[in-house]
Amino acid sequence: MSEKEIIKQLKKLPSEAQREAADFVEFLSEKYLQQPEETDSPKKKSILESSFRGMWKDRKEMQDSTKWIRDLRKSRFTD
Repeated sequence: MSEKEIIKQLKKLPSEAQREAADFVEFLSEKYLQQPEETDSPKKKSILESSFRGMWKDRKEMQDSTKWIRDLRKSRFTD
């Protein structure tokens, strides 16, 4: 249905129905065009932008993280 046809049909309606249609259009506009910020999904940041990046850079045991994890697992999962 074209915009002209919608307006033509709308003009045929009684004034109360026209108000209802206007309210419904406003509702749809708010729902689809002006979405509130609370419902917007947060944009995911790159790990490079994280405030946690580099937080252990000065710790000597973390210089070789693979070795650190291996040693940690060994101490916890072996008898």
